[in-house]
Amino acid sequence: MTKKWISSALMAVPMFLSHAVSASQPQLAQPVGGNEPLTIERLYASPALAGSSPRGLKLSPDGKRVTYLAGRAEDQHFYDLWQMEVATGKQSLLLDADKLKSGELSDEEKARRERQRIYGQGIMEYFWADDSQALLIPASGVLYYYSLSDNKVTPLPVGEGFTTDAKLSPKGHYVSFVRDQNLYVFDLRTQKLTAMTTDGGGAIKNGMAEFVAQEEMDRMTGYWWAPDESAIAFTRIDESGVELVTRNEIYADGIKLTEQRYPYAGKNNVAIALGVVTLANKQVRWVDLGEDKDIYLPRVKWLPDSLQLSFQWQSRDQHRLDLRILDLRSQDAPMTMIREESDAWVNLNNDLYFLKKSPQMLWASERDGFNHLYLFDQQGRQLRQLTKGDWAVDELVHVDEQEGWVYFTGRKASVVEQHLFRVPLKGGKIEQLSKRSGMHAPVFADNQAIYLDYFNSLAQPPQISLHDEQGKRLAWVEQNQVDKSHPLYPYFGQWQLPEFGQIKAEDGQALQYRLFKPTQFDATKRYPVVVRVYGGPHAQLVVNSWSEHDYFTQYLLQQGFIVFQLDNRGSAHRGTKFEQVIYKHLGEAEVNDQKAGVDYLRSLSYVDGKNIAIYGHSYGGYMALMSLFKAPDYFKAAISGAPVTDWSLYDSHYTERYLSHPATNAEGYEASSVLPYVKGYQSGLLMYHGMADDNVLFENSTRVYKALQDEGKLFQMIDYPGSKHSMRGEKVRTHLYRSLADFLDRQLKH
Repeated sequence: MTKKWISSALMAVPMFLSHAVSASQPQLAQPVGGNEPLTIERLYASPALAGSSPRGLKLSPDGKRVTYLAGRAEDQHFYDLWQMEVATGKQSLLLDADKLKSGELSDEEKARRERQRIYGQGIMEYFWADDSQALLIPASGVLYYYSLSDNKVTPLPVGEGFTTDAKLSPKGHYVSFVRDQNLYVFDLRTQKLTAMTTDGGGAIKNGMAEFVAQEEMDRMTGYWWAPDESAIAFTRIDESGVELVTRNEIYADGIKLTEQRYPYAGKNNVAIALGVVTLANKQVRWVDLGEDKDIYLPRVKWLPDSLQLSFQWQSRDQHRLDLRILDLRSQDAPMTMIREESDAWVNLNNDLYFLKKSPQMLWASERDGFNHLYLFDQQGRQLRQLTKGDWAVDELVHVDEQEGWVYFTGRKASVVEQHLFRVPLKGGKIEQLSKRSGMHAPVFADNQAIYLDYFNSLAQPPQISLHDEQGKRLAWVEQNQVDKSHPLYPYFGQWQLPEFGQIKAEDGQALQYRLFKPTQFDATKRYPVVVRVYGGPHAQLVVNSWSEHDYFTQYLLQQGFIVFQLDNRGSAHRGTKFEQVIYKHLGEAEVNDQKAGVDYLRSLSYVDGKNIAIYGHSYGGYMALMSLFKAPDYFKAAISGAPVTDWSLYDSHYTERYLSHPATNAEGYEASSVLPYVKGYQSGLLMYHGMADDNVLFENSTRVYKALQDEGKLFQMIDYPGSKHSMRGEKVRTHLYRSLADFLDRQLKH
């Protein structure tokens, strides 16, 4: 410790305290369990540390069964289908995945699952029939129909070839799917298969979501059933204008050359059309999308009468979003009912709901600076604003028209927690239904006001419970208590909970942080710090939430590190003023905020201010590079995983949303790239990347490798053959985290 450092740290203290603001601490029970130390080899081995953590939660339409996918004890990534009877609470295996065919996925389905962040084997998805008597289960490209009345599972005779994006029609009479880039319908009553489109192939794809729709718009499908099953709306995309890239996917035993139509920022997107095909005669009506063809189509939704179709039209610059409705009984062009506009960008959501009992609709908008719910009539007139305030609605989850309630999740109680609320459809007082401190993700039944609460917190791995419409718990589906039989119990006695707080950014806005102190913390000692960062939009790390990404954090705490996380400006759930600071220039406000976090850390007597590292993946990897290169006096070392390093290499919809078009913001693209700051790098860098990453292309890292090598700069890199962006697999993750722990130990402790 030098006198110079002590002097600068002391000078920083009053500056920090003068702009500190208060923050509430979530109410968490201290974990109780054994004191066995965590090993990296145990972090992602089976059985899962989180215990039984089902996914794919659903309530049957009649509300009588809870169904979910549960991994096996010996292989947490192999899923079977389970059920619980609501009336009795009895749980049982509904369908053993071994009864279904297992096989290799198509390249299209592999890519689709990567976009969905779905990883595993066995039963990965399923769909209830409207009468609650049957299920559709796609598995390895084969479609299975499971009849609950006779407990019989049957492969459907839909012909040869891999099927993807399978669905049951709204009334359960048909199964639809995409094969060979065309849309098909199979009649369950007549067993007849019909091709609804026939021109798919090559650059033409029918009923399929394009790359940016899947990756950036949260739209994984390209077709939608009319409620009465009379027609299907579908997209037809033409990729011929999109740049064809030959991408190398590097595996341990060879290189796979993959041709991909990748829509780089500033380059051509797909040409998209929207059609409506009738089941009766297969005639297609093409929807007039307007004169501007360089647009996005992020959402399509039928109105309850099956006579009107809505779609959301988004300008390429994303400054404008229209809700348009087409009346299929008329030859008129679609009418614009609602328009959202912004000088930066308009965020997308899934919160459009058309009421069945009246010609009205619910719509979510950030028009007052925070995402809130509004009621409109179907002529686009605003009737009332249902929620309001300096907090954000997360999601509209259920509408009970009979009783007049709108259920939603949001941050009204705390910005670091997600709770369930309801508000009268006619307007009025908002009621909070969830009580426990943490994250609540409800799943409602279609025809009853009961819901499943998928709950978790920093002190509780995911639990699932059944509740009535007022929030009262009716039964546990999976209590997942960390008792002596739980996989986590041997380690839970050393589990560390963080301190939450706030500091102020340079523009006065509050920045949320959480700080994890080491196991066996001694306030008289000084500890090195690992700053774990994401930093990009549409994400939030500083939450009271259980996350498997925190397992490595707990390991680091047991090795004597402090772990610090701060959500810089640009992060989610804080309103447009907080988020849109980054518009047209990435990596500036975000880095400044992380520097403010380090200033705070250096004001703490137990922090070793000379030994601070920053670590992140994806946008976090970008942030790690920018922070180390631009602020080497703040960060001694950095770990950058799968980073975007040059935004001209990333896709159009994401990049142009935040940086605008390269033709109009060339200076912003240059300033937001990592490459101009390579000369500022001194030492202490580890980079890693999956060599088959089709999201953040491997070229992002190799460009930095070359630039650093040309400058004669020493650094380390670890590249993983065959790995995609998510770095999946127990062996890959074990090697990765062993490498990161070794690097941090050498950089910050020696």
